[in-house]
Amino acid sequence: MAMDFKELLAKQAEMMKSTTEAKSEVEREITKVLTFSIGEQIYGIEIPNVVEIIGVPHITTVPGVPDYIKGIINVRSKVVPVVNIRSRFGKEEIPYNDRSSIIIVSSEDIQVGIIVDQIRDVIPVKERHIAKSPDHIGVNNNKFIKYLLEMSDGIKLVLDVNKLVYENEAVVD
Repeated sequence: MAMDFKELLAKQAEMMKSTTEAKSEVEREITKVLTFSIGEQIYGIEIPNVVEIIGVPHITTVPGVPDYIKGIINVRSKVVPVVNIRSRFGKEEIPYNDRSSIIIVSSEDIQVGIIVDQIRDVIPVKERHIAKSPDHIGVNNNKFIKYLLEMSDGIKLVLDVNKLVYENEAVVD
């Protein structure tokens, strides 16, 4: 059965409309997040803030700095301060092992190394994954959390690199 020209145009318009609706339903990736673990908790840092990931080299201690600053390292002829994220969050430090890593992050031309227990993965973030962080007193008193990701495998806490780099006091859970 042959369609006349008007039916063909109507069918084409209908198909174009359904294609446009399907495209709007497909979410775009907002960013990517490098995930890592500290104990059982999974944290993340947005990829644009990550410079590189290295093993834990010899760290030169610096007297008179807060306990969470472990010292400095030389990375490609740059002196980089190193923060133990466990100490920064008021958690017990553990000995470094073959899974321990340093994530070199950058914020406004300042680089800092963050010692983490284990690198996990790089995950794409879509708007539907971002959960609003509760601001009730005692529920979200960790000022280093930028936002929460609700993923099928659990909640991940994405850190605010600017606050990690520039805040001077430790946070206790």
